[in-house]
Amino acid sequence: MSPGSKKLFNIIILGVSFMFIFTAFQTCGNIAQTVITNLNNTEFHGSGYTSMAIIYGVFSASNLISPSVVAIVGPQLSMVVSGIFYSLYIAVFIQPATWTFYTASVFIGIAAAVLWTAQGNCLTVNSDENTIGRNSGVFWALLQSSLFFGNLYIYFAWQGKTHISESDRRTVFIALTVISLVGTVLFFLIRKQEDTKAPGEEDSANEILGDSSSAQDKMMRAVAAFKKSIKLSFTKEILLLSVTTAYTGLELTFFSGVYGTCIGAVNRFGSEEKSLIGLSGIFNGVGEILGGGVFGLLSKNNRFGRNPVVMLGIVVHFLAFYLIFFNMPNDAPIAPMEGTDDVAYMIPSKEVAIFCSFLLGLGDSCFNTQLLSILGFLYAEDSAPAFAIFKFVQSICAAVAYFYSNYFLLQWQLLIMVVVGFFGTITFFTVEWKAAAALAARGSDYSSI
Repeated sequence: MSPGSKKLFNIIILGVSFMFIFTAFQTCGNIAQTVITNLNNTEFHGSGYTSMAIIYGVFSASNLISPSVVAIVGPQLSMVVSGIFYSLYIAVFIQPATWTFYTASVFIGIAAAVLWTAQGNCLTVNSDENTIGRNSGVFWALLQSSLFFGNLYIYFAWQGKTHISESDRRTVFIALTVISLVGTVLFFLIRKQEDTKAPGEEDSANEILGDSSSAQDKMMRAVAAFKKSIKLSFTKEILLLSVTTAYTGLELTFFSGVYGTCIGAVNRFGSEEKSLIGLSGIFNGVGEILGGGVFGLLSKNNRFGRNPVVMLGIVVHFLAFYLIFFNMPNDAPIAPMEGTDDVAYMIPSKEVAIFCSFLLGLGDSCFNTQLLSILGFLYAEDSAPAFAIFKFVQSICAAVAYFYSNYFLLQWQLLIMVVVGFFGTITFFTVEWKAAAALAARGSDYSSI
């Protein structure tokens, strides 16, 4: 197998592994609060929203140490160990207890930071300047296809159910645990890159995989990267983009956790209310993959830069928020086990609810593909610190959103996203205009970015 084929093989295995793990985890996150509200165990006092707030809070803080862990352990073993912790978190739902639930939430937050840092290293090692766009697109498409399979299972398994029994819960989470473990085992198939560099080139692959220098040297590089992250955090561009990133954290929480709970709580959807959660996740995935394909893989043909894509994203999201406000009862996010019989400004429509799921996924892909693009363009020499800041801000805002989702009615959650989304779009435009001006001053073609 040629070096190029081996690298593409590694990217595909990486994407398929993440697809299995996040088929399990994203399905778990989508149905967690619904499952918890259906528990008959009076000794369990956990909250799915609180768990996700812990996960993203710890995830955010752990981004500060994850480069050191990956530098010492190596990306492959880091991903394997992280995958095991993802599987353990899902397995907790087979027989939930409050202390194991929240303890697992802490550990998976640490594991998530290590997993995504290792994924970035693995993607970089197996790519070059000519293949990074293709490889990122392949990985994105495989990852986002995870939204299909688990949610498709939920849709059919929970068809006609208004209450989730212990048997239903155990069956689902045993299956999800096995799926997550399959993805973890697949990481072992990633092949180590041989040294094919020309004399004098930096041995980046072996350096990342942990063969070329001592652990002390790796720690020194990790400390240097941390200091660089702190320095970049206070630059004008990063501060402006942090508002946009904060919005992606808030809307990530809403479409991946809160909205599914809202759908499952609407009694007027009848016997389909629980299975609709799965269908909602499927259409989230359709929107994500469509947006990722059009705005990610085809980005080289974009002659107008990133702003029109971000504008499309915010328009799509505002339309979704408007329809959700009219379609969903205000107390849907915090409804009890019995659900809610309230009505908003129209009779709840299943078709509108699922259409909004598609819009939420499409808008999310618009923002994320363009944020990744502009960060890679502006910080080509400092990509690791820049992306660490991106993950830090996004995850801490997701944690805050999961926390207030325990208490805020739907209208206030939508209002927060509208305000932050509006200002996040303006700040993104400001950075993009500056980037375009700098590119024009160098005589480069703006469409090439």
